Amino acid sequence: MKYQILVLDLDGTLTNSQKEITEPTRKALIEIQEAGAIVVLASGRPINGVVPLARHLNMDLYGGYMLSFNGARITQCSTGKIIYDRALPAELIRPVFETVRSFPGVDIITYTDTDILSGIAPNQYTEKESAINRMPVRTVHNFPSVLTFPVNKLLVPGEPDVLDVLMERLKEQYHGLLNIYKSEPYFLEIMPQNIDKAYSLKKLLDTLRLTADQMICCGDGYNDVTMIEYAGLGVAMANAQPAVKDAADFITRSNDEDGVLHVIDLFMR
Repeated sequence: MKYQILVLDLDGTLTNSQKEITEPTRKALIEIQEAGAIVVLASGRPINGVVPLARHLNMDLYGGYMLSFNGARITQCSTGKIIYDRALPAELIRPVFETVRSFPGVDIITYTDTDILSGIAPNQYTEKESAINRMPVRTVHNFPSVLTFPVNKLLVPGEPDVLDVLMERLKEQYHGLLNIYKSEPYFLEIMPQNIDKAYSLKKLLDTLRLTADQMICCGDGYNDVTMIEYAGLGVAMANAQPAVKDAADFITRSNDEDGVLHVIDLFMR
């Protein structure tokens, strides 16, 4: 088998519009794992938003991996062992918060093991993130003071045009200190410097003694571009953002047409 590792974004890629994995795709993913392939779920979601899908794919039985928080944490499914973990510099959280809250209508959130913490006021996009991860939102006062634990990422939900301006402001202020980019038009990711899906996949490949040429990466969002460019075969979904399609070697069917299954049939069977 030329390709030994299959890396999948979740929302808009592996899951359909109902946030579900179809049964034909699920069966195919289990079959290739039984044949020795490694499946990796790579998502901006917190770990608790990834685990249910990994269990549904029996990844704990076959040695798969979860990249959560856009790669800030890598977890081995079979053992629960964290094999890579990067947090934001604690001293930057308050100044980032102060900049964010000066913009209209946005929220700023992060995650505990059980909750999404909202630092300003939940908006419709905060609620969208809650629904995606099936985690409740808890509004906290003095957000930076509450974050006494390592924070893998901050997420700013808001209107796309507002986030465009905020993104440029934050990039100017924290150039060389933080990675700041959109995963969706309404989600602005604030990450540790150099952390994205491609960087963390390189760490994982080194651990597995595999190369990027042996890897397929599938995605649809802006935060998937780096891993699609890095992979031996970079795949964009038919429903992907134009920039993602431009970066890809191959465009598969949409997430509502079993696009991942199509990739498996063409390249891994």
